[in-house]
Amino acid sequence: MADLSQFQHPRFARMYERMSAESERRGTAKYRDRMLAGLTGRVIEIGAGNGMNFSHYPGKVTEVVAVEPESYLRSLAERAAENAPVRVTVVAGHATALPVEDDAFDAAVASLVLCSISDTHAALSEIRRVLKPTGQLRFFEHVRSNKPWFALLQDAITPLQSRLGGGCHPNRDTAAAIRAAGFEIDELDRFYYAPLRFYPAHAHIVGRARPVPAPQ
Repeated sequence: MADLSQFQHPRFARMYERMSAESERRGTAKYRDRMLAGLTGRVIEIGAGNGMNFSHYPGKVTEVVAVEPESYLRSLAERAAENAPVRVTVVAGHATALPVEDDAFDAAVASLVLCSISDTHAALSEIRRVLKPTGQLRFFEHVRSNKPWFALLQDAITPLQSRLGGGCHPNRDTAAAIRAAGFEIDELDRFYYAPLRFYPAHAHIVGRARPVPAPQ
């Protein structure tokens, strides 16, 4: 098993457990539904956290392999998997070295996680590796604002938020990162909302992308 010690954030994990429940009530649940709508077949979820997506998977999904490196959150995800409407297998692992085979999944899901991965390009390359050539990436992420003053604020708070928030970088242009990793975005919706009381409404994206075939 990979060494996951660098991914342990026990204090943040317990805080995230509380924050995710509040976020769900403040509108995040409906965006999870949008992200996952219409999925079928075998799915890998990257950084599943405490399993908040599990109850939103549609019934035509045959299996979700949920990868989570943080031990406390993974234990909560295992508990959530027991009540999920589809079969969910929770595994220990991290996004830049997914513990699964090549070309094995019909879809990959990245939900509020690409902000916190140290090497986003490596993680997206791993997602490409494990997706079938006909597979798709579904994503729901908070991203850098297109309002210049707010983007500068995000830049200013990123060092502190990254230290306290499990590596979270609120100023990432995740859509650009997805394209740079060899995906074509087929659907993208950008919107603002405030998932937490103490944080103002900020930019999010939800959509789907597919891997671009490598040139022959």
